Amino acid sequence: MLTQTTTRVLEPSDLSAALAVLDREPVANAFVASRVQVAGLDPWRLGGEMWGWYADGVLQSLCYAGANLVPICASPEAVRAFADRARRAGRRCSSIVGPAESTARLWRLLEPTWGPAREVRARQPLMVTDRLPGDVAPDPYVRRIRRDEIEAIMPACVAMFTEEVGVSPLAGDGGLLYQARVAELVSAGRSFARLDQNGNVVFKAEVGAATDRACQIQGVWVAPEYRGQGLAAPGMAAVLRYIFADIAPVASLYVNDFNTPARAAYRRVGFQEHGAFMSVLF
Repeated sequence: MLTQTTTRVLEPSDLSAALAVLDREPVANAFVASRVQVAGLDPWRLGGEMWGWYADGVLQSLCYAGANLVPICASPEAVRAFADRARRAGRRCSSIVGPAESTARLWRLLEPTWGPAREVRARQPLMVTDRLPGDVAPDPYVRRIRRDEIEAIMPACVAMFTEEVGVSPLAGDGGLLYQARVAELVSAGRSFARLDQNGNVVFKAEVGAATDRACQIQGVWVAPEYRGQGLAAPGMAAVLRYIFADIAPVASLYVNDFNTPARAAYRRVGFQEHGAFMSVLF
């Protein structure tokens, strides 16, 4: 008996089914799940469409199509369907990012029409922890950033983004969207940093996405003049202390496989690798 499959843009009435798919892998899907929980499936509020792949009438896989193209719990058949839709729509995203296997499969199908990419990061280990480190004391100077300190941390945020992504977040709209995002995280109590006596950022990190199941840390950065002094691990331990106190029971992040110092620092505070992500940057 043949399986009947179909793909369509999800509607607000599909929210429960979409959340059930996202909940299958709550750590890996934290970024998209956090957006859906806040905004629902209305494309205007969500910042993009949510595509659904159905088998015999049951929603099985998703693909978020916004600033990023993100395959979610996507089988090979679903990836092919999402690639067909993406080709017809044309590239509107600045990156493809998600679990390495499905993202690699999606990129192989899209590369002939969407390529070449500016950069492909084929393996970015997904690292996870659910407890505070036993042998790394939290940095007592790392704290939540206040709303009146947004201007103080903005240069560090811009430097981190440029260093990590390879382009400035101030390009295009002059940084309005990026500044709004930084302000959003500060207002939500999810921006953390250590400042020196002159108000300059020494270490920083943000919780970019959070659900009641898991959160995703992003933007981890140590000022160049302070690197190599062992500040990253205590800084991360401090961030974890805040996370487990009132944000989420599980913390995750993904890191470039070539970033050996960062991976070592994360392992020191208890992060373990659970699979990998992949990013295609345009």
